[in-house]
Amino acid sequence: MMDILLATITALLILGGAGFALVAAIGLNRLPDLYTRMHAASKAGTVGSGLLLLAVGVHAADLLTFARALAGFFFFVLTAPISAHLLAMAAHKIGYPLYAESVRDEMKDYDKRI
Repeated sequence: MMDILLATITALLILGGAGFALVAAIGLNRLPDLYTRMHAASKAGTVGSGLLLLAVGVHAADLLTFARALAGFFFFVLTAPISAHLLAMAAHKIGYPLYAESVRDEMKDYDKRI
C-alpha cells in the first residue's frame, strides 16, 4: 500500500514538474523580449525543476536522499529568481530595449539614481 502511495506522489510530482518545465519552454519561445523570457524561465523553470527534485527524493524512499533533494529544492527556489532578477537589472542598465508595445518602464528612473 505504501509503495503505491509513494509511486502516485512521485508520478504527480513528475507530471507537475514536467508541466511547469513545458510552460517555461513555451514562454522562452513565444514571449517577445529578454525580460519576459527571463521571467518565464525563472519562475516556471524554478517550480518545475523543484518539483522534479522533490520527485527524486520521494522516489528514492531514503531519508538522506530526500533531505538532499529538499535542500537542493530550497537552494534552487531561493537563488534562481534572485539571479534572474539581477541579470535583468544588468541588461536594463546596459540599455537592452524593452518590447516595443511595453506600456511602462519602471526602471528608467532607478537607473539614474545608481
